[in-house]
Amino acid sequence: MSRLMNRDNALRVGVLIWLTAVWVALWGQVSVANVLAGAGVGVVIMVALPLPWIPTRGRLRPVPLVKLTAVSIYYALESSFQLAWFAVRPGPPPPSGVLKVQFAFRSDLVMVLCTNLINLIPGTMVLEIDREHCAAYVHVIDVSSAEAVAEFYRTIRVLERLLIDGLERRATPLPPPTGQEVTK
Repeated sequence: MSRLMNRDNALRVGVLIWLTAVWVALWGQVSVANVLAGAGVGVVIMVALPLPWIPTRGRLRPVPLVKLTAVSIYYALESSFQLAWFAVRPGPPPPSGVLKVQFAFRSDLVMVLCTNLINLIPGTMVLEIDREHCAAYVHVIDVSSAEAVAEFYRTIRVLERLLIDGLERRATPLPPPTGQEVTK
């Protein structure tokens, strides 16, 4: 029990440091007064607006999370260039559609992180999350070919695998690549 309390206290201290850093960044000047005021505001926020406890399983693994950061930046840049090309190329825009993504993880926290990463990729937007079945419906800008759809699912599987490796203890088997739903 004391180990859990130490972990909770460490998390609280980390959140307080983060809130203090945000306060100092908003003021744009590092000073003793700003740091103390930021810590005071952080304590008030943590006491007045406590976040609910989110049950988590697994361990934090830094190497997959660093890979996840690099891969996410790469996918965001790649999609940005793809969208720019769609905007300037001659011809009509590609057909868009809604694709169902079945996830292999079961953690609500990991699902939220994954859907946020998907939303950060230009040309995609999570429209609905089915928490019970651990699935999401994602609007994708280009579903013009089977290759484009397969590339989208490859991107999602890479993000999913890195999130599982970085945050979860174990995962259920990944869903099979066949039978994916496309709505245009």
